[in-house]
Amino acid sequence: MSDERDERPEGEGELPTPEDAVVSHVLDAIRGGDTPDVVPAQSSTLGYAEFLAVEQELNRRWPETVMEPSLDRIATLVDVLGEPHRGYPVVHLTGTNGKTSTARMVDAILTEVGLRTGRYTSPHLQRATERINIDNRPISPEKYVQVYRDVKPFVELVDLKEGVALSKFEVLTAMAFSAFADAPVEAAVVEVGLGGRWDATNVADGSVAVITPIGLDHAEYLGTDILGIAREKAGIIKPGAVAVLAAQEKAVADVLLERCVEVDAQVAREGVEFGVREREIAVGGQRLVLQGLGGTYDDVFLPLHGEHQANNAALALAAAEALVGAGPQQPLDADVVRAALAGVISPGRLERLAAGPGVPTVLADAAHNPHGARALAAALTTEFRFTRLVGVLGVMREKDVRGILAELEPVLQEVVITSNSSPRAMDPDELGALAVEVFGSARVSVEPVLREAVDQARELAEEGGESGVGVVITGSVVTAGEVRTLFGKEPA
Repeated sequence: MSDERDERPEGEGELPTPEDAVVSHVLDAIRGGDTPDVVPAQSSTLGYAEFLAVEQELNRRWPETVMEPSLDRIATLVDVLGEPHRGYPVVHLTGTNGKTSTARMVDAILTEVGLRTGRYTSPHLQRATERINIDNRPISPEKYVQVYRDVKPFVELVDLKEGVALSKFEVLTAMAFSAFADAPVEAAVVEVGLGGRWDATNVADGSVAVITPIGLDHAEYLGTDILGIAREKAGIIKPGAVAVLAAQEKAVADVLLERCVEVDAQVAREGVEFGVREREIAVGGQRLVLQGLGGTYDDVFLPLHGEHQANNAALALAAAEALVGAGPQQPLDADVVRAALAGVISPGRLERLAAGPGVPTVLADAAHNPHGARALAAALTTEFRFTRLVGVLGVMREKDVRGILAELEPVLQEVVITSNSSPRAMDPDELGALAVEVFGSARVSVEPVLREAVDQARELAEEGGESGVGVVITGSVVTAGEVRTLFGKEPA
């Protein structure tokens, strides 16, 4: 690993001190590019520069998109760290879509109950600090640096012992567990990175295992056999745990139930033990009646859009109830549930970035597979009254692009094809050609620069008049994150 102190930052002029060099480097990073980052209000420029340097160091490791069927390295690392993942009960989540939103809701409910919580989710939208949350807030860049420095000597020790360097995701996972132990938290909500059984987070034994709806995604890593994917994800259900299962296709549900029988896990199923009893669209979200494990919770306002988010809320409620042991004889306080869910945010999930009289409403959504695009399209149809809606689409090249386009085509009048900053982003011209096959050439335009694509989409939307027009930006978590930055939204 190269010595960061020997590397001069980009830029011109003399840099008389190492501290000035670091500051110059971070200012270049902040000012450069089409979607520049900003120093958080609670951080100094120098502290933020150190955070960027840590990210640079972590990015030299093999990428987190690569999955290897082994927990040996992460198990060794948490062992030498003193098993920080065993100091608190864990709610462990996997599935194809809805994991992060559900994790945020579980966290909100447990916090409102009175527990100190930690939450680990991935990927992040804008800044890596979003992945590690304590007390429902991302840790600061300075704390991120401190946690990394605390675990770094042990990481290097394991690198040498194993002969294969730990991946970035393995290191981040150990950082999260360590930060939670140091806080200390009373419960942790942990989302898998990829798959389940061989995911680094699965070194923890979740007291509650949550499985959100399972579909096809990450085919290059998980394959296209949905039952095989279900078996992979079922690996987070551990002996004696409570498995909280979203509604699934019958064959998928059978795979999950077989795993529950195998490890003697208790089962709570959406549509049987818990679920959404009533749902009505409300200003700014939806109003729900939820059936939980402990009883019925009525008049629950959820400030998120889409039937899928209502289902996520029911899933999160059952998971939180399972963790704290709530049941018919001891339900959660209904006011606690209402307060928790009323305050939930889920950035980049049908999030309103701009709106007002005479201007298009701008929404961002991180849908990145056909299942997610279908949920997005349904919500746009049922909960908004757009007379003209223009899409901005930037996706990763390994995704089922035709499937995403096909789901979105019925709800978009036009689509502007663009790209994001990821090296995995699909070339806009290639994506544009696929879009033409689905939408027809008259409804497709290509603008490689995201900022300019958004401006173009707003102009196209305005052709529909001064009301009922909108823009939705989607196709990737990275695209959603970068457009949040463009609109001045802070990571949350």
